Amino acid sequence: MENILEVQNLCKKYSGFELKNINMELPKGMIMGLIGENGAGKTTTIKSILNIINIDNGNIKILGLEMAKNEKKIKEDIGTVLDDSFLSEYLNITDINKIMKNIYKNWDETLYFKYIEQFKLPKDKIFREYSSGMKMKLKIAVALSHHPKLLILDEPTSGLDPVARNDILDIFQDFIQDEEHSILVSSHITSDLEHIADYIAFIDDGKLIFTKPKDELLENYGIAKCSEEEFKNIDKNDFIKYKKNRYEYDVLIENKSEFKRKYNIEIIDKTSIEEIMLIYIKGEK
Repeated sequence: MENILEVQNLCKKYSGFELKNINMELPKGMIMGLIGENGAGKTTTIKSILNIINIDNGNIKILGLEMAKNEKKIKEDIGTVLDDSFLSEYLNITDINKIMKNIYKNWDETLYFKYIEQFKLPKDKIFREYSSGMKMKLKIAVALSHHPKLLILDEPTSGLDPVARNDILDIFQDFIQDEEHSILVSSHITSDLEHIADYIAFIDDGKLIFTKPKDELLENYGIAKCSEEEFKNIDKNDFIKYKKNRYEYDVLIENKSEFKRKYNIEIIDKTSIEEIMLIYIKGEK
């Protein structure tokens, strides 16, 4: 399977924070969800990939080309949604269209205004007068309207109501249907990622904890509910982390079927991406 994005040994050090040897591959036709708590390194990773910040070490390849050497060419094929908007607060819909036509060779005015109508964005208001949800929709419309091959999105459904979020997720899924396009998306709304993502990459404290197929995570991982006595009999190599509650232990395991064969513990719950992340971060080993 051909990769649209390859990140190799990415490192970036700040005072008090370090992104350490991030490695990930995103195949064509796939969506990768990037998860982690605030300050874990998700946005730093995205900005490093986009060459917005200078990295200390590593190599980024997009569409087979090194980002550092081919930034201008590559960015024609990338649509981005970031927290820091590059749009002036005083532009309206028409102004933005005029500017984008001069930036992107493949800017599609018809497609842009189709999204404007679909998102019901007011044309008579300037950007600063939009609600946070409207601003996000406009940034998504801009990202999609020059026919990119890769979308890199930082919290793209933030500030949207459930109906609008669902509409945006449908658009993202349509985007990858030809199996030539891909999406890297960071989100705190892990239920959205469960809905659309093919892979999950989990970053914690500047380290990539894992990159796994989403279906594998949800199918194989589980949370064993056990007493203190049962917990003491579990080999430390057979679980990832645990959380002690008032009356029981929640034990995060990587392979439910193997765990069931080895231990006589009745309750092993299915888990969610959010629960996996929380026990990884807050749990003990």
